[in-house]
Amino acid sequence: MTALATHPASMAAPAAQRTRRFTAWRRFAAPLAILVLWQILASAGLISARTMSSPITIAHSFYTLTVSGELLHHLLVSLARVGVGLAIGVSAGVVFALIAGLSKAGEDTVDSTLQMVRTLPHLALVPLFILWFGIGEVPKIALIALGAAFPIYLNLFSGIRGVDTKILEAAKTLGLSRIELITHVILPGALPSALVGLRYSLGVAWLSLVVAEQINASSGIGYLVMTARDFLRTDIIFVGLIIYAVLGLLADQLVRALERRVLVWRPSFVKD
Repeated sequence: MTALATHPASMAAPAAQRTRRFTAWRRFAAPLAILVLWQILASAGLISARTMSSPITIAHSFYTLTVSGELLHHLLVSLARVGVGLAIGVSAGVVFALIAGLSKAGEDTVDSTLQMVRTLPHLALVPLFILWFGIGEVPKIALIALGAAFPIYLNLFSGIRGVDTKILEAAKTLGLSRIELITHVILPGALPSALVGLRYSLGVAWLSLVVAEQINASSGIGYLVMTARDFLRTDIIFVGLIIYAVLGLLADQLVRALERRVLVWRPSFVKD
């Protein structure tokens, strides 16, 4: 009887695994089909190499740049720029969100100014940044920092103000001081919104990096792409675009992993 009772469950596990494998393959079916079609059209001469290099040519250029060490050099420069800019922007956004979110006076002081600055297209400020900071690394990092600051500010501010008032009242009845209320109730309650803002900030940081590396750059993935454009090397341009896409995806997955770790108390993150 015991064997008969456990038999259906033991049969269901391999079936579930097969379903997951099939789903994983199905996710990659469309991209693979596009690559195959792309290669066929390029090999048949229906797509000009000047317009769009074939996947095999792009893969060969990626391999050549990797072996020579050129791609790694440009990649490390870009990562350093986006890392410094993101750290400055996120730190500033968090500080301003705490000032504006935790007190009405703070909101009156900083929010209106930040909202006005936020409506300006920060990528259009490149000429001013060059006049103010020159053509070195400072305007590049400043552009990334400015773009990354507002998503984290808006989401963290919204998260702080969105904490359930009933929870705040219950915490006050327990005798928590204002500092304890902020550290044990308000900030943990606003953390999900802050992580969403961080994901948006990462996306804007990569977008800003693309533009920033066109400001008299002599290295970086953006510089590599711009140089390839001058020589009509669409294969290298696609290598740069793929690098940007992969870095953006990896950064997003890193924040998702952080969410699963720090938001384990949320029902949506409870494991089966």
